[in-house]
Amino acid sequence: MDIINNITAFQNVVYIFSSILFISGIKMLGKEDTAVKGNFLSALAMFIAVSVTIINVVNPLIVLIGILIGASIGSLIALRVKMTSIPEMVALFNGFGGLATFFIAWSEFNATPDNVFQYVVIMLTTYIGGVTFSGSIIAYGKLSEKLKIEKNSIITKLFTTLFYLSILFLIYSIGFTQLIVLPTDFFTILLILTLLGGIGFVLPIGGGDMPVVISLLNSFSGIAAAFAGLLLLNNVLIVAGSLVGASGLILTIIMAKAMNRSIGNILFVGYASSSSSSSSQETGEVKPINVSDAYLILENASSVLVIPGYGMAVAQAQHVVRELGELLEENGTEVKYGIHPVAGRMPGHMNVLLAEANVPYDVLVEPDDVNPSMDTVDVAIVIGANDVVNPSATEEPGSPIYGMPIIEVHNARTVFVLKRSMSAGFAGVQNPLFFKQNTRMLFGDAKESIGGLVSEFKE
Repeated sequence: MDIINNITAFQNVVYIFSSILFISGIKMLGKEDTAVKGNFLSALAMFIAVSVTIINVVNPLIVLIGILIGASIGSLIALRVKMTSIPEMVALFNGFGGLATFFIAWSEFNATPDNVFQYVVIMLTTYIGGVTFSGSIIAYGKLSEKLKIEKNSIITKLFTTLFYLSILFLIYSIGFTQLIVLPTDFFTILLILTLLGGIGFVLPIGGGDMPVVISLLNSFSGIAAAFAGLLLLNNVLIVAGSLVGASGLILTIIMAKAMNRSIGNILFVGYASSSSSSSSQETGEVKPINVSDAYLILENASSVLVIPGYGMAVAQAQHVVRELGELLEENGTEVKYGIHPVAGRMPGHMNVLLAEANVPYDVLVEPDDVNPSMDTVDVAIVIGANDVVNPSATEEPGSPIYGMPIIEVHNARTVFVLKRSMSAGFAGVQNPLFFKQNTRMLFGDAKESIGGLVSEFKE
């Protein structure tokens, strides 16, 4: 007994140390220049926590084999995934985190809990973990554009109904435990409704809102992990889950604010509920420009603002964008990169791409930093971004995105928009920026277009 107590005491001390590392690591994630170190520190904390946990496991070999298999699969996916697919990968990882807690709760239910409190925690863990898993799978399908189901379709309405039904069944089940022990058949129904409800939770949400949904699902996975920690009486799981849950929720609120919308509006209303707008129609004529003419304008520019979007990720143009920026700076041009909080398809998507290309952190600016002086910018280069620079958000009260804070590139002296076509953005709203007098459209693959500008400067 003394040996067991000593092992438990030792584990708790190590858990406290791991928790400190977790907190420090997440704190470092708040700044670009310390983010990599923070990520490593958090991973180290989890490795230490898992290592000390298996000390008193009956068969640690099984756990080690599981860790090896999981680490191998995760590493293979992370190494092979394209930068354009990072949002989908994050969605999947969130989902499997929820699935793990779902199985933990299911296992604890089969072990027959001792009291009503444990039953309630089991059901909450089951529900949050299950919704996170199935909802993340749907988010993956929407982000990868493999799942295309209309919001008003019969399938969407059916699963949405199941989502609300799953909530009612969860509430009823929690109330039921106050009277008698929850029957196994009852719990099985809850398992099924939970997974179906997760599909109905995410299915009606538009693709343009997926970055916010990913952040919210990340928060859910953390909350589920914290509840699982309560079930297992594991301190480090409670701390880690609480940190992820809180940070994910804060990020969700920040992103919703960046879109000037409430979380409720994003989850249960969406863009489609807004009134129609003239922005949905193409008006005016576009003014195309070729690489040679664009070069002549850039060569004489004293300030350039680059606004990256998902199109840059698709073209994998971040490296030539950095090269162009360096050539402009050698030419005496001040170069900055405007980063909108919801640019791309996941939180920090553009930051990740530019960091991969070794773009200095101090030249990344947010909308509030650059908008007041936008009229002094000689050239704004929009690379595949659409919704985050759409002036209808400030100029057209009837627009579905009216009120959403944007990077106001339409106020710059000249705007280059790099796009393959005149298609609307992820939110499905046409962009009147394309028809502005100071806008020039540079059509084609962004990587080839920027590469052409780089060649002009080198020549």
